Amino acid sequence: MAATGPPAFTGRTRERLELDGALDRVRGGESAVLVIRGEAGVGKTALLRYVADQAAGCRIAQIAGVESELELPFAALHQLCGPMLGDLEALPEPQEQALQVAFGMRSGNAPDRFVVGLGVLSMMAEVAAKRPLVCLVDDAQWLDEATRQVLGVAARRLLAESVMLLLAVRETGEERLFAGLPDLTVAGLPADEAWGLLAAATPRHLDERVRDRLVAETGGNPLALLELVGGMSEAELAGGFAASSAAPVSDHLHEHYLARVRALPDATRQLMLLAAADPTGDSTLLWRAAQKVGLGREAAEPAETGQLLEIGPSVQFRHPLVRSAAYAAGSPDERRAVHGALAEVTDPETDPDRRVWHVAAATAGRDDEVAAELERSADRAHARAGVAAAAVFLQRASALTSDPSARADRALGAAHAYLHAGSYDVALGLLAEADADAVDDLQRARIEQLRGEINRAATAGGEAPALLVQAARRLESLDARFARDAYLDAWGAALVAGPLATPDGHLEDVSVAARAAPPAPGERRPQDLLLDGLVSLVLDPPSQATPRLRDAVDSFLGSTLTDDEWLHCGGLAANAALALWDYDSWSAVSARFVEVARGCSALAPLVGALNLRRVVALWAGDVEAAEALGVEEEVAKGVTGTRRAPYGDLFLTAYQGRPETALPLIAAMAEEALARGEGLGVYMANRADALLHLGLGQYSEAAAAAQRAASGTLGPFTGQALPDLVEAAARAGDDDLAADTLRRLQEVTAVEGSDWASGLAARGRALVSSGADAERAHVESVERLARTVLRPELARTRLLYGEWLRREGRRMDAREQLRAAYDVFVAMGAEGFAERTRHELLATGEKVRKRQVDTLDELTPQEEHIARMARDGRTNPEIAAELFISPRTVEWHLRKVFGKLGITSRKGLHDALPTRSRYPTVEEAGR
Repeated sequence: MAATGPPAFTGRTRERLELDGALDRVRGGESAVLVIRGEAGVGKTALLRYVADQAAGCRIAQIAGVESELELPFAALHQLCGPMLGDLEALPEPQEQALQVAFGMRSGNAPDRFVVGLGVLSMMAEVAAKRPLVCLVDDAQWLDEATRQVLGVAARRLLAESVMLLLAVRETGEERLFAGLPDLTVAGLPADEAWGLLAAATPRHLDERVRDRLVAETGGNPLALLELVGGMSEAELAGGFAASSAAPVSDHLHEHYLARVRALPDATRQLMLLAAADPTGDSTLLWRAAQKVGLGREAAEPAETGQLLEIGPSVQFRHPLVRSAAYAAGSPDERRAVHGALAEVTDPETDPDRRVWHVAAATAGRDDEVAAELERSADRAHARAGVAAAAVFLQRASALTSDPSARADRALGAAHAYLHAGSYDVALGLLAEADADAVDDLQRARIEQLRGEINRAATAGGEAPALLVQAARRLESLDARFARDAYLDAWGAALVAGPLATPDGHLEDVSVAARAAPPAPGERRPQDLLLDGLVSLVLDPPSQATPRLRDAVDSFLGSTLTDDEWLHCGGLAANAALALWDYDSWSAVSARFVEVARGCSALAPLVGALNLRRVVALWAGDVEAAEALGVEEEVAKGVTGTRRAPYGDLFLTAYQGRPETALPLIAAMAEEALARGEGLGVYMANRADALLHLGLGQYSEAAAAAQRAASGTLGPFTGQALPDLVEAAARAGDDDLAADTLRRLQEVTAVEGSDWASGLAARGRALVSSGADAERAHVESVERLARTVLRPELARTRLLYGEWLRREGRRMDAREQLRAAYDVFVAMGAEGFAERTRHELLATGEKVRKRQVDTLDELTPQEEHIARMARDGRTNPEIAAELFISPRTVEWHLRKVFGKLGITSRKGLHDALPTRSRYPTVEEAGR
């Protein structure tokens, strides 16, 4: 077939220079990622062809997204990576297994999307090690969601792999795909270049007024110019004027191609419809399906002569708009017929999901048998690609279900899956459909409950608790278990909303309503115990609440809950452990919560799980884990669009003690949380504010922030602010506030068997006592916290004890406590607390050189992080797996580290980097 687009280039100097430069960098050992954005026909595909022509010596992999395959998980990714699978065995085992499951090569649990993304990254790196790899993805807006997410993960981590990844995107609305990646926006040709294109495209006389009108109406869009001028008569070219249109260029082109397709012979038009319905581009499959509907090879000739379609080893349309027009030109009956033919020739063993998808598209009206088959495909899709993939098949199954009640149930199931996948708008649309089909009060109440859950997940707003309480009350007389689950959701929503909840949605309101609800029949589930414990935490004294909470936490750690139950309750179970001041259980529950969310690729719950896990890591002083988890959290938030205050960032920045960085972040987080109705986020910002000022020794400011945090009613969290308030008030000289806060602290820490709680209570007593009483309390606090992994709390206690000893004139004893505290603060990068401790050491007469807090100015944060992991014996693949980069990028970073530090190998890292205190990581603590 002759060239099927505009001439390769007329101008485009800027774009070519940028692409040439990217290719040069790839040949030089770096990676290059670029999102090419622009309207249909503006030349994105031509730019991809240009890169393919220029990429001599490189290996090229290219695919194009297809709208009809938008909902089949990993379909496009499999096409892109299929030719690279020969390098699969070179990948680390978890990545190899994840890709095999994602591509249907083996069975297993749904792989973590991040692990799949890292597997794709590693596989690209392996291929590129032999020769540079150029990946060209056209019409990326039509990639299935799973592929889009995975390529986004890989693209953000390409750095030193000799890989070029170009993603051509036609923006279809306000959503900006692949946001944050470098982009190249392609606009229409300037007037002089557009004139040159028209002159080259038609040898006939072209009136200047007609030429200028065409350029103005098309905005210089090359494909539109060529198509429109090609369809004009001699009279029109010489000076006739056609009616102008304000419609978008893509609409012009679509109508133009639609008219051309409809003008073809019926057999040709039907063959083009068949090709448009098959996203694989497999010409063998196309001809087998063509035989089923009585079409021969001669049917292709008019389409190929008209440069609309080329059928060779693969099937290629002139432009995606031609494919769209070919499908639109078919009647509903004709579309069903071609999908039926494709279903017949698609192998049910190797490609069962695509086959059932064609079967569904071939089905007119309701069909319960096909709906049931789709539901079975949903189970397979969930196992292969997670909840988002299952949601697609459940949604289609619901549409084909004849019984309204069953249809509503399937729509509910699909909405629930879309909720966990983070697709909130789609979930709400399905709830509207379920509401229309609901046949009883139970379904309507469940719809109301799920609507509240979506509201809570999407906005963390103050309206969600009251909505969920309302749904729970309706469920009480219909299904007591559903009602209790709804009350548990309401309690969690009320915790997040805090004082910003609307009437009837505060924690006390929810707790009173939940306690009045009837018990669930049968054996009490872990979630029933959890609800009872959390309600008791709000309504009863600690002596009554503590045993109930303990039963709940033990049941979560000792029972075999389903993944859905963990996604539903994992965060609240962790909060129950926190209320018990039980770090080991807090860590174990949060670790399991993250594990399940990752395993299900449930990205919306994963955001909350990672947010929680980062705080757990910081409380153990494991800054490296907190930073690594933060990378993953940001990726998950970017994929889902979830807006939630990153509590780990707040506390990490507060510990670092740099007010010029921390204060703007804290203020911004508080403002955003307030706007979302997220009272918990405001509370966390106040906690971080207090922690920052305590480290800086600014006690009045710390007391004000801690008092704001401790004044609300946020269940297990309010009491967590009290130790900081005691310290700030005591150091600021507000003895009454310190004493009153201590009384409150002693109430919430009256938990048997918790060295964490007892240690903090003893520290509070030491701050408001004097003489021998103060020393006994200091010693007890140090001894108790030393039995935990809470190294920051222990270091803060040693600092306070050292300050007291120094004021008592016991300089040698003070130095012992202060040196131990200083080492921990330096290792954590807690600059504020470290400097406060250094000043105390100087006051004891000790000479202390001011040290950079566990960092070297020459290294970037990522370089330092990689260098420390390498120093501790981690291999390049191990470092890569943890940081979601490739081993070659690790190697590239280490070469830069060696150069900056003046060393030649890993052996030199031990001397070049400051020694860190060794204490258990958060993962070790969780075990």
